[in-house]
Amino acid sequence: MSDRREQAIAMAAVVQAATLVEQLARTGDVPREYSEPLLGSLFIQSPKTFDDVYGNARETLHLGLDTFNTMASGIQAGISPDVQRYVVSILQLENKLKRDRATFAALGDGIQQASRQAEHFSVTHENTIAAIAEVYKNTLSKMSFRIHVTGNPTYLQNPQTANKVRALLLAGIRAAILWRQVGGSRWHLLLKRKQYLQEVAQLLPTS
Repeated sequence: MSDRREQAIAMAAVVQAATLVEQLARTGDVPREYSEPLLGSLFIQSPKTFDDVYGNARETLHLGLDTFNTMASGIQAGISPDVQRYVVSILQLENKLKRDRATFAALGDGIQQASRQAEHFSVTHENTIAAIAEVYKNTLSKMSFRIHVTGNPTYLQNPQTANKVRALLLAGIRAAILWRQVGGSRWHLLLKRKQYLQEVAQLLPTS
């Protein structure tokens, strides 16, 4: 697998997380088949191969790939401005996180503890999601830069929905970390957009 394809997949995961956060804040629910691969990736810290993180990206990250393809093509219709804002915010927060060694270490320790819930229940169980959300609250929520989520107050004030939002944001941060690890940079999004589109096109179904 090429570096550019790995970058495209990791960025699709960032976009999928942002898209699900927007949907969750607006409707109070998201498809499990799209959230589960993202949440599961949090507990895959030492993958043997890149594909171990998200599995078959054509299936697990279809929503993110499709949305990323639309965004990279310059087509704004149908893409919520909030999704784009969350993508940018996730990348900004990850960029600040990599300079904060203490928070980064605390984040790793917290995920390790939350993994016990995932092993006992499942990655989508409310107890696991609550544990992931607590990690987010104790680390990323305390940084100077924060991601501001907007939507329907009825849903956002619901503790379980708020936990899911934080868990998905953390999954987005994990994807952003992976994106940088495989060579991604914000300059690539501007200067290598055509190459990204080519990789995404090969990953998306032809029909």
